[in-house]
Amino acid sequence: MTYDIAIIGGGPAGLSAGIYGARAKLSTVIIEKMYPGGQAAITHLIENYPGFVDGIGGSELTESMKNQAERFGAKILNGEVEDIKKQASLFYVKLKSETVEGKSIILAMGAEPRKLDVKGEKEFTGQGVSYCATCDGAFYTDMPIMVIGGGDTAIEEAIYLTRFASSVTVVHRRDQLRATKILQDRAFKNEKIKFIWDSVVKEIKGKDMVEEVVLKNVKTGEESSVFVNGVFSAVGYVPNTASIKGLVKLNDRGYVITDDKMATDIPGIFAAGDIREKSLRQVVTAVSDGAIAAVEAEKYIENQEA
Repeated sequence: MTYDIAIIGGGPAGLSAGIYGARAKLSTVIIEKMYPGGQAAITHLIENYPGFVDGIGGSELTESMKNQAERFGAKILNGEVEDIKKQASLFYVKLKSETVEGKSIILAMGAEPRKLDVKGEKEFTGQGVSYCATCDGAFYTDMPIMVIGGGDTAIEEAIYLTRFASSVTVVHRRDQLRATKILQDRAFKNEKIKFIWDSVVKEIKGKDMVEEVVLKNVKTGEESSVFVNGVFSAVGYVPNTASIKGLVKLNDRGYVITDDKMATDIPGIFAAGDIREKSLRQVVTAVSDGAIAAVEAEKYIENQEA
């Protein structure tokens, strides 16, 4: 079967594109390598998505998006994309077990947490090093833990982790947070949270699990150790564009370059959500991107078939 729109990635951007594409009576497939919802699905509470006065759980919101897309007729296919090629007027998306044909493509693979790239990180991943507070927070009940980063994600995770941990130490390479003021206020008022400024992680140590983190002060060069049982890294994201290098134009950080219609430099290929070069990466901007991409894909198909 040849789909009108083949969407790669089932996060908020991909699901939104699926809703708009399928609702327009276009045959639509959403290819997701893990589970629909992406990073949003593992967010404990989303407070800034319009329409939910008290916030909404990330898994609840994205599950509703998935159900809505399916109700309009979008198909969700589990698989990891290995290659994308264009032949004549069609795109061929190669998966391990099959090849999906599409008249248009929407890239919505999102981004994944950036690694600290320090000694001990790889060895202790899953044994004290984590990138998801809602996934792993409960494992650290009554234990001291550390959060690395100073943005919204880092502070949201630090606040969430106080539910379980005996203490949460936030380590930030600057002398002030980048998180929004409301999150900063909550963190500073929380008695379980303390801060170490102007510092980066140099090494993570332990035996069977994390026991110690060696920090380096970026201003003085002085090193110090903090004894914790868990390290949660929240130092930004890396776009999932490794599989499409050479296919569409990327910026120097690996994000897909698009215009305001979500179009890439290859006609028929659009991009939406966190994978795209943009100033704000939030659920609300991802669903906007997805809607625009699907509408523009519809126009592209109409012009091709005219």
